[in-house]
Amino acid sequence: MTSNPPPDSLPIAPTRTAEPRVHLPRSEDFLLWSPPLQAYGYRIVDQLFATRTIRRGSAPRPVVRGPELQLPHYTHGGEPRTVEDFMDRNAVAGLLVVRDGQVVLERYGLGLQPGERWSTMSTVKSMTALLVGAAVRDGAIASVDDPVVRYLPQLQGSGYAGVTVRQLMTMCSGVAWSEVYTDKQSDVNRYSKSLADKVPGGVLAMLQALPSEHRPGSHWHYNTGDTYLLGCVLCAATGQTLADYMAAKVWQPCGMEDDAYYTLESDGGQEIAGSRAGMSLRDMGRLAALVAADGVVDGQAILPPGWVNAMATRAFDIPEDFHPARRSLGITGYGYGWWLTDDGAMLAMGHSGQRIYIHRAEQLVVVNLAVYPEPRYVGAHEHDRDGELNSFIQACRG
Repeated sequence: MTSNPPPDSLPIAPTRTAEPRVHLPRSEDFLLWSPPLQAYGYRIVDQLFATRTIRRGSAPRPVVRGPELQLPHYTHGGEPRTVEDFMDRNAVAGLLVVRDGQVVLERYGLGLQPGERWSTMSTVKSMTALLVGAAVRDGAIASVDDPVVRYLPQLQGSGYAGVTVRQLMTMCSGVAWSEVYTDKQSDVNRYSKSLADKVPGGVLAMLQALPSEHRPGSHWHYNTGDTYLLGCVLCAATGQTLADYMAAKVWQPCGMEDDAYYTLESDGGQEIAGSRAGMSLRDMGRLAALVAADGVVDGQAILPPGWVNAMATRAFDIPEDFHPARRSLGITGYGYGWWLTDDGAMLAMGHSGQRIYIHRAEQLVVVNLAVYPEPRYVGAHEHDRDGELNSFIQACRG
């Protein structure tokens, strides 16, 4: 029988010199951070996850600036408020207004600086829909009605076996998926943990195991996994990484001034087409201006003719009880990755206050980057931040 050595004879770990170290938030809790961690973490996503650069071109397109937006105040809740009030009340890190292709307001808060990247959250889902149009024009995707398994045969026998590319874009795959940010065991948080752990093939394996819940095309259900697969389809169809394809088809032709990045599922792995990319405020505005101009920049068609109209065509009505932002921002429908209003606006929507508003008929773009608190940090007197954003937008519309 061996006896345990007395405590004073146990080996002592070597003492480490107290050098300065930076503490980073837990990446697996990305969707659960407190507001101070959000304000910090959304600026450093590339330090928390594997990423791949979307490279800008050699000749960035100059920012065209118009006269400063004359908006001494907007009215919300019966009270006049200023742009500064809006930013302070709603924890806004970046605010950009573009009218007729000219920047008329550009503001930064929470320490964000021009040229720094901020997390897109799910607004990148809408951007991915642009790339599908490019792939159709290139002939890489023959039709949006092609089955997903034409490009990803490994999904034969899964819940995605009968799903088309169009159904991925319109969130009606019918595959069971729980998008509950407060539940650490939900599918979206298991997906997030796989990204944090950088598991090669982890997300695809997770999606392959999900059962079918509805007939494909019959039922709209918000599903971040659908857009992840859409990115996989694009890569398989084009033979390129999503970052390189975005750079070639959108980023460089639009003259973006900053490199951007996609988050990856693992080191050197598949890009995440539906969440947590990193882009600067002005470049998000350039991308939105491209959509507002029906896919044309300086007379050059960047997107196929009619593709913006296709993205803005209502595929499904959104249930009133889906999300408070649906009512607060007037959203009633969903198209190819874009949220739609009855008065002709298109919106890209991202977690915790990332919003891109486009009204093509009025040539108006509003980009809002913010820190809306996670549900467990919402106070008793929390106001309707999206409702206030809508009041600000309506004032910009004049």
